[in-house]
Amino acid sequence: MKLVKTFQCAAVVGAAMIAAGFLSTAVSAQDAVSESHMAAAKKVAAATRVLEPFDDILPILAEQTRTAFIQTDPTRAEEIIEVTQEVALTLAPKRAELNGMVYQAWADTFTEAELNELAEFYGTELGQKLTNSIPAITQYSVGVAREWQDKISTEMVTMVQEELAKRNVVE
Repeated sequence: MKLVKTFQCAAVVGAAMIAAGFLSTAVSAQDAVSESHMAAAKKVAAATRVLEPFDDILPILAEQTRTAFIQTDPTRAEEIIEVTQEVALTLAPKRAELNGMVYQAWADTFTEAELNELAEFYGTELGQKLTNSIPAITQYSVGVAREWQDKISTEMVTMVQEELAKRNVVE
């Protein structure tokens, strides 16, 4: 029963978030974009592979749902696995909604001409190299930023301790 209430609460929160997203999208889309503008946004999204990170959302949600239900009633594990798989497949077409929101973000941010220029660039060898390199560069950057943060944090704590010791505030 607790699991059902948790899912109901999550559904309400999710619906509210989705509604807020649609409202903000509707507000920003008041200046409706043309079909060709949206097509240019789709070309750039495809060329940059910005949608790939979202490919795991539904499988992860299915796994989390399956796990939660199995923990609640392990005797029905096979049935839960089967039903979760069926529901996930039923929900798969909804991915187009997410894609549409991403395309809209591109269209809201760039003019059609700019999107066409971007699509042309990302179609080049250099554009593809950039697209292929960004995940590794980002991962590296996040790693070194964390290391730097840890180093500076240690340095800051040491310096504050030393300064407070000089002032006889901390021993």
